[in-house]
Amino acid sequence: MQKITLVSLLIGLLLTGISGTPNAAAGVSEQNFQVIPDEAIRLRILANSNAKMDQDVKRTIRDKVNAEITQWVEELTSIEAARELIQDRIDEVDAIVADTLASEGAGNTYQVDYDDAVSFPTKLYGSFIYPAGDYEAILITLGEGKGDNWWCVLFPPLCFLDFSNGATVDEAASEQTVEAEEKDEDVEVEFFLVRIWNNIFG
Repeated sequence: MQKITLVSLLIGLLLTGISGTPNAAAGVSEQNFQVIPDEAIRLRILANSNAKMDQDVKRTIRDKVNAEITQWVEELTSIEAARELIQDRIDEVDAIVADTLASEGAGNTYQVDYDDAVSFPTKLYGSFIYPAGDYEAILITLGEGKGDNWWCVLFPPLCFLDFSNGATVDEAASEQTVEAEEKDEDVEVEFFLVRIWNNIFG
């Protein structure tokens, strides 16, 4: 009887080890990945820090600036027109940031720049890589600008996607290493169980 119970237990363990548990899918599905055009205008916001209040302020400014600029460019069809409009109205973006900081009681200093050489890190989204480089963008720096950043593409309008949610190349490599180690451990467990099975019935 004990032998039958042990066999049943081993069968259960073997089936569990072999079938495994699928990892939950992370991030956005493949169909939501976007190729950013060569000619695009981005928005990047650097939070003062990673403290909850600073990150909340960053997100509030993000929502207000994005909502305003989306209305400006939604009918435009050329980057030249979008560029000219944003240059002419950059003071309005500055005012949105100032008013939001005041209403939130953040008290941070800030800087709003529109430049064709704003630095962006490399990001990896599934099979899409957004390479690091200097890109045309509105850069909003809050306080010391040492917190997590947020960025999107203002023109053509792609701000329904948060490109900051991707993993950096280093992070992706680290995740792949962890996944490989977990697979090795699964193989070792399966081999151990098979060896016990063979010892009992060999």
